[in-house]
Amino acid sequence: MRRRLPWALLGGLVLVQVSYPLTGGGARAAVTVATVVLGYTASVSHALLTRGPRATARLVAVTTGGGFAVEALGVATGFPFGEYAYSTDLGPRLAGVSLVVPLAWTWMAWPAWLAAVRVTRSTPARVVLAAVGLAAWDLFLDPQMVAEGYWTWAHPHPTLPGVPGVPAGNYLGWLAVALVMAALVRTAAAGPGPDDAPMYALYLWTYAASTLAHAVFLDLPGSALWGMLGMGLLAAPLALSLRQKPPSRQEPELRREPA
Repeated sequence: MRRRLPWALLGGLVLVQVSYPLTGGGARAAVTVATVVLGYTASVSHALLTRGPRATARLVAVTTGGGFAVEALGVATGFPFGEYAYSTDLGPRLAGVSLVVPLAWTWMAWPAWLAAVRVTRSTPARVVLAAVGLAAWDLFLDPQMVAEGYWTWAHPHPTLPGVPGVPAGNYLGWLAVALVMAALVRTAAAGPGPDDAPMYALYLWTYAASTLAHAVFLDLPGSALWGMLGMGLLAAPLALSLRQKPPSRQEPELRREPA
């Protein structure tokens, strides 16, 4: 059960995401929500099964709770992402924030951290690499969600070349928040674990599927290129590390905590 559940949830996530280009309107919004919920459940259940309840509680507090807090701040003040607003398409909102959105922070923060842990043993390098890996995901996420009308910026300029509707400063805001999250998430998983493969697969799948979807199915070539380059900073060394021998056992793995 411990080994199979994260893989089963990842399989469900893949099936739902494959259906995204085939839908539209309300059905596409439902697919988006289902995708986030599945991704969140996969990451949180993996943390619970491999690191225990206390580490998982820290992960959720930092990324879900922190994600909601920074989104509410952003909607209310325009800091740190710029002035933006959510539509009602993604379901209920609290303080102007679609409630599904904080789940997305956790969904990708956990595999990004574990990928960074796999790639390097230096704690500062892990924090930076995990933050880049999480923030770079937004190079795919925001252009796609803006194209669907799920949220919009009041002043979407200047933008990255080929990526209209999203201010370039938004990505700097993501990176700043991701750095703080990664520095705090490291207390939930200080070292690699023997059952982290589903999270590596989740990160690599997100990278490859997003690149393909944006380039071929969603008519978003600009974000396909930027996202491929940005997420590739973590995805490429992760993929390379998986072709090599497992990480050295000189670094203790973080064992599962007792309930």
